[in-house]
Amino acid sequence: MQLLIGNKNYSSWSMRPWVLMRHFAIPFDEVMVRFDSMKTDSLFKRRVAELSPAGRVPVLVDEDLVVWDTLSIAEYLAEKFPEQAMWPRDMRQRARARSLCAELHAGFSALRSHCPQNIEASLPAVGKRIVAEQAGVRDDLQRIDAMWTQALRASSGPFLFGDFCNADAYYAPVAGRIRSYGLPVSAQARDYIDRVFASPAVAAWVRDALAEADFLDFEEPYRSARD
Repeated sequence: MQLLIGNKNYSSWSMRPWVLMRHFAIPFDEVMVRFDSMKTDSLFKRRVAELSPAGRVPVLVDEDLVVWDTLSIAEYLAEKFPEQAMWPRDMRQRARARSLCAELHAGFSALRSHCPQNIEASLPAVGKRIVAEQAGVRDDLQRIDAMWTQALRASSGPFLFGDFCNADAYYAPVAGRIRSYGLPVSAQARDYIDRVFASPAVAAWVRDALAEADFLDFEEPYRSARD
């Protein structure tokens, strides 16, 4: 299998299946398609369009099958490797985990818009200003904190549904945004973020992201250079 991804520092969608596959030791070849622009005629768009008409990453290629949506990739992998507990084994917990992922998939637009993924950056002053000015970001953080806290209390941790599963891989980029921008969350949520970033697969992604040399102006609304 191949997994096409974008820059690790910036691509939150790519992070999700990569972390999932790395955590569960699923063999795959990583194909980095570096961002040069999001314009239709960019090298990035043309390269990805060779496999997916959506023109976005991530893209999973398994022989002649192409899967280009993060939730679809997660479901495909869970079916292909049923011996791995990528979703909780319990049916009720599995439904809740899928609900959390679906809510993120479709929502939290304020947090996404105002706090784009930037693992290498440290922007607490920016985050403080965003939280003060953007009610939508405050609402998103409150909802995320409540979901995490409820799941952690029900499962007794250390991850959202006990063992690390797709829900944790899915929310890892959100945890990264909270870290990068110093966004306010509860102590329980903060401890959960620390555990996510200490997990081997997430830590490996972060190491690679920090090693990237690219500084992409169109992904950097708050900086003119790397710190």
